Amino acid sequence: MFNPCALCVISREIQESELQKFYSRLVKLLQGKELGHETIDSLQRLHLILSATKYTRTLPPELQKKVQSLLSSPKEHFQVLSSAVLRETLPLSGQEGNYNQENISQLNSHAAVLLADLSSLCAQLLRSLESRQSEVPAHSLTHTLPILNTILTLSPECLTDDHVTLLNKKLVDWLRYASITQGGGASSGGFFTGPRSRQPVPTAELDGAVSGDFFTVLCVGQGFTEDQWMNVYSFSMLRHWLLTYHSVLSGNGTADTDDRSEVDGSVVSIVSATSSSGRLLPPKERLREKSFQYCLRLIEQSDRKAHRKTDTDLQKACLVEAVCILDCVCEEDASLVFRAFPCIKALFGRLSSDLSFARVLLPIAQFYLNHGEMAAVDCESVWKLVFGRFPAELFNDHFLAHELLRFLRLNLKSLQHRVPQYTRSFPNLLKFLAWDSPAVVDDFVDLLPSLVTAGTAVELLHTLLDLPCLSATLVLQVRSTCLPISEPGGRGLQSPDAYRNPSFRGLFLFLLRGDAGDTIDRLSTLHELLAETADWPRVVQCAQTVPLLLHIFFNTVITVKRLKRSLQNRVTLLYVFTLISSLAPCLALALCFCRVFSSHLLRFCKLHPSLVVDQSHELLEFAGATANVYSKEGIYTHVVWVLGEYLSVSCDSRCSVRLITSCFEALEAVLFEITSSVPPPGADCPAPRVVTTLMSALAKLASRSHDLIPRVSLFLSKLRTLTRGGSVAWCSDEEDLVAIVTRGEELWSLLKAPGVAQSVLTPPPHVTTPQWHRDTNVAMPLRLRSAGCL
Repeated sequence: MFNPCALCVISREIQESELQKFYSRLVKLLQGKELGHETIDSLQRLHLILSATKYTRTLPPELQKKVQSLLSSPKEHFQVLSSAVLRETLPLSGQEGNYNQENISQLNSHAAVLLADLSSLCAQLLRSLESRQSEVPAHSLTHTLPILNTILTLSPECLTDDHVTLLNKKLVDWLRYASITQGGGASSGGFFTGPRSRQPVPTAELDGAVSGDFFTVLCVGQGFTEDQWMNVYSFSMLRHWLLTYHSVLSGNGTADTDDRSEVDGSVVSIVSATSSSGRLLPPKERLREKSFQYCLRLIEQSDRKAHRKTDTDLQKACLVEAVCILDCVCEEDASLVFRAFPCIKALFGRLSSDLSFARVLLPIAQFYLNHGEMAAVDCESVWKLVFGRFPAELFNDHFLAHELLRFLRLNLKSLQHRVPQYTRSFPNLLKFLAWDSPAVVDDFVDLLPSLVTAGTAVELLHTLLDLPCLSATLVLQVRSTCLPISEPGGRGLQSPDAYRNPSFRGLFLFLLRGDAGDTIDRLSTLHELLAETADWPRVVQCAQTVPLLLHIFFNTVITVKRLKRSLQNRVTLLYVFTLISSLAPCLALALCFCRVFSSHLLRFCKLHPSLVVDQSHELLEFAGATANVYSKEGIYTHVVWVLGEYLSVSCDSRCSVRLITSCFEALEAVLFEITSSVPPPGADCPAPRVVTTLMSALAKLASRSHDLIPRVSLFLSKLRTLTRGGSVAWCSDEEDLVAIVTRGEELWSLLKAPGVAQSVLTPPPHVTTPQWHRDTNVAMPLRLRSAGCL
């Protein structure tokens, strides 16, 4: 297989001489009588060359004509390829009006929309709809609706009010009044089956019964008539039309003035113009009513037992479309909600116990979300299914995952305000991410902020950190039901035994829980049980997404106003350090997690400096552990810097001399230990950044409590004396040692003048955040105002 990215690079770098040779070879291929696979490959390469550059290329005239001629090819793939190539070139000149209705009927929608001016093409196609069937070329109507649907997608403003009215009328007649007899010369059977003896045979239902009502896409037969095909095409574009034509209508009343239906002046079309109450409806409302009836008929037909699996799949697809169309028409006319809900409620009751209909149940959930409040219907059973059984039992269904997450993204605000089960179901929803992280991570980038609330933030952080463990547990759950779990080499694994062991069953059930509840204290045990799964591909992919999700989580915790500061304190400090310590021996990405925590720790403390006093016990416990200097250098440096920077009366009036002294003693003990002994076995020397940060923090604390200055000065002078003898055991690099000593001398010199040291090491707020443009005692505001006037 070729790498698409590499092909794009090659296409961008192709030389002009090579390009001209390629053009000449392609012209020769197109001149041949038979266009084979080589021609298709060359056209695909031509499209890649044209689309890989931001500049619009011009094809040679001869090649341009040959490619244009392919638009009329009887083979659709040549039409698609040639239209794609021509879209990448300069606009065609003089080609728009060269195709009449008969030509257009032979083209697919891509080619037809490319060739013709859209406004004139719309008028031409709609004129054909007004013509009698005998005046229209055979099979042209079946090409008309797909082309109109493409135009509607690309340029809906091309349709005028009259066009919309006409198409509304035609859709009504095709949907509701297609013939109910089979086409294609179906025979009633028997010995005498000659042309004269053939009698009309009614269409049948999927279970074999004779159709007792109007024709729909779920009616079957040996052949279909033209109007039956138009019924199928009309249904396929109906939802798109209903969603779009509101933007087409300009709002004037002329669109609904002509209420006469037009199907060759037949009596049946007069019937189609009246509603069930006998009142004559405008075309738009008439289409809405007939669409409503059509969908109810499809729902009734879906209850029939189909004989073939393909027909069962067709029933499911039609149910999805029917419920979506009912949702559209109820959005337009609220009075239809009360007529539709009994049918929708019965359909949900019939399908809710069968998860094979999960993709049908999602549109039903959408209907409940949009209209359940108006109809005063209890929706709890719907949300229990959507947020409960779907993720819990169908997390490995890729199609359902895509559609459910799309449903959540499209209805995010409504779900947050009206469905309390949404935010509580994040343990279940994250199973989609744990199972197939690359495919759904973009969805969770959008969804994760909405899941962060005061009641879920702490547990959500735990769940994100345990996401690789959840991924491993899901793999164990799936494999334990089908195949014995073993490595490719044949070595048995211990984790399946732990998964089946009743004593550990509670831990795995906690990971597989469906609703938010509480956290557990036995994380280290769980990590030990799943340690051997850390290199499983699915677990590795899941672990790689966790840092991104943690960034989003902390950004949300910082910026969301609905979260109290006490909760922010708890999330950022109280749990972070204990979780990091438990994750470190389990995951290779623990260092990456530490970097994420470090960066957000600084942001939190800058926004809320008093947070350091609130959580001083946990911070000092972490900073006072010498082992963290070697194992968690990054986050340890940030914690020490935060203690030295924000443990001050200017940041929080609760900061006492006793608290400053206890912090000083903890950091002093660590600094003394790492500078007076060799590193532990297997550990590197402490980073110079850690040492200098510890010295700076001690100097800052001493400048706020002058009784501590002699102790810092004594240590710095000893450090200077010790290093005069050459290399030391705790620093292997001479340049790093010189930098540490230089920093120590600077701090020692500052501390000789305590007043100066306090101003430099702990500057007041008006120095760190100057606002000279607002100071009335200086000339800066006057100069700024003068410059502004100029």
